[in-house]
Amino acid sequence: MTISEILQYCMSKPGAEQSVHNDWKATQIKVADVLFAMVNEVEGRPAVSLKTSPELAELLREQHTDVRPSRHLNKAHWSTVYLDGSLPDSQLYYLVDASYQQAVELLPEQVRQQLSV
Repeated sequence: MTISEILQYCMSKPGAEQSVHNDWKATQIKVADVLFAMVNEVEGRPAVSLKTSPELAELLREQHTDVRPSRHLNKAHWSTVYLDGSLPDSQLYYLVDASYQQAVELLPEQVRQQLSV
């Protein structure tokens, strides 16, 4: 999967907005100001940082060398996944969906209703 493909998928989510974090040279994707994905190159490889439960993060890191704790975000919840690694695209899509859902759950009910999610 490429950075362009993962960005396109993230931006297809209701309410998704894109911005650039200059310090980290990363593209942030948020829903109503809540971050759910950060896309950039890590060690010269395309990568995305996504939020998961601490249990899932630990399991993914144990099973896949291409999943690591995120450098700039809470390491218990955020994992950096290399897009050119061993995770199949279907699993990357699932992780984006789960990260987006966690962000949406933090939003007030009125905002969630406006998003129709």
